[in-house]
Order: sequence, then structure tokens, then C-alpha cells
Amino acid sequence: MNSCAVNGAANIINDYCKEIEMLNDNASIEKLRWIMEQLRDPKTGCPWDLKQNFSSITSHTLEEAYEVVDAIEQHDFVELNKELGDLLFQVIFYSQLGQEQQLFDFDSVVEAICEKLIRRHPHVFSDADLSTDAQIKANWENEKVKERQSKNKQDNLSILADIPKNLPALSQAAKIQKRCSHVGFDWDNMQDVFAKIEEEVLEVKEELEAKEIDQVALGEELGDLMFAVVNLCRHAKKDPETLLRQANQKFTKRFHGVEAQVNQSEKSFTEHDLAQLEQYWQNVKVQEKS
Repeated sequence: MNSCAVNGAANIINDYCKEIEMLNDNASIEKLRWIMEQLRDPKTGCPWDLKQNFSSITSHTLEEAYEVVDAIEQHDFVELNKELGDLLFQVIFYSQLGQEQQLFDFDSVVEAICEKLIRRHPHVFSDADLSTDAQIKANWENEKVKERQSKNKQDNLSILADIPKNLPALSQAAKIQKRCSHVGFDWDNMQDVFAKIEEEVLEVKEELEAKEIDQVALGEELGDLMFAVVNLCRHAKKDPETLLRQANQKFTKRFHGVEAQVNQSEKSFTEHDLAQLEQYWQNVKVQEKS
């Protein structure tokens, strides 16, 4: 056997031993990266994973992020442990795709976030004196402005530039308002915010009371009203997306209570009038307080 054949066999054995060692190792980020590499191996990888690209897995990323939030809201920390792993895998997946296309890799992703966190926290990692929440927030927003300008290479870059278009509408509205507030385009007090909401309510009412309802105009006025309510949430230092999700959960829980009473009555929903169903609803609210 010639030396080339011997060396080739030795390399194969070494690679095999490394794989066995990796499988037997305790959990680590390197093991997860190795698993991802195997899933994307052109010859022996998983057919589904091999078909994926940046765009095709974005829906999975959003789903995993929402499942993380749901586990936290349910205080299910056993499930949260699993969901965080699923979300981490999404980062590993994108990093593998980036590495294959020579765009970036996992190490550069980690390097970028480390640099950003250190730069955005000069009061922790340098001698900057930022002692109040307002100062810290202002510095954070100023750094983000610099990042946007650097990325877009424009002197007169809009302050609303690069707000993600795929954000949930409530979150997007809050982010737009927050950006505008940073440059002083904002109401000074809560009363002005309430006044704006009252103005929008009247405009919606006018559209609804018109002899012939203009559906386009009505839609615009309803949108303006929702935007104004988001502004109220922001001034109250509340996240509108979280508030509406909590309201959805509360309504769902109470409606389950109404359903239980309907089932106990041995009559269908359609056999109840609205007054009866409203009484069931009030019964649920009383039970919650007790």
C-alpha cells in the first residue's frame, strides 16, 4: 500500500473518530453546529434541510419566537427550555446557510452582537457616565441612529428607515412612534393623547353615520383610531402587542366559561338570546373575583 493510500485511510479514521467523539460529548454550541453541518451535507444530509434557503425558513423562525413568548407567558419553564433551543437552532441554520454562501458564519454573528452590545453600553464597558434610565435610553437610540446612517450611507436618512415591514402592525406602529418621539415629534402630555383618540372616535362615528358609508374612508379612520390607541399605550409605557395578546387570552378564558354554562344548560348557543349569554359572561367575571 502506498503512502497516499495510508494517509487517506488515516484521515477517514480520524474524521470518523472525531464524529464519534462529538456525538458522545456533552451538549455544546460546537456539537449543535456539527449537527447542522451533517443535516446540510450534500451527500448524506436530510433532504428537507438541504432544500431550505434564507427565505424558506423565516416562517419557522417567527413561529419559534412566538412559542418562546407563549411559554414565558404560561410560566412553563420546562417548555421554555425546549423552545429556546428551537430558536437557537434557527440562528445556527441561518449561520450555516451564510457560511455555505461565504456571506457570514456563526462566529461572525457572535462577533457582531458582542461588538454592538459593548458599544451600546459605554456606561458598563467604558467610563461614560450614564446613570439614569433616560440617559441610557437616549444613548441607545443615538447609537442606533449612527448604525442606520452607517448602513445606508446617506446623510439625510429618514428616522423611520429600516423599520421591519413584517413586524406585527401594533409593534410596527409603536416603533414608528418611538422613532418620531426621539426627535421631539410627539405629544407633550397624556391629555393631548386622549384628545387625539376622542377626535379619531368622532371621525369614525361620522363615517358610520353617513347616509352612504365610504368603506375606504371608514377603514382609514379606523386605522387612525388604532394608531392613536397605540400611542396611548406607548405613553403609558406599555407594549400594545403584549396588551392585546393578554386581552385575547382573557377573553378566550372567559368565553370558555360561557361555553361551559351553555353546555350545562343543555341548550345550544342559538337557543340563547344575547341577554342570557351576557348573564353567563357576568357570572364568569364574578367567579374570577371570588
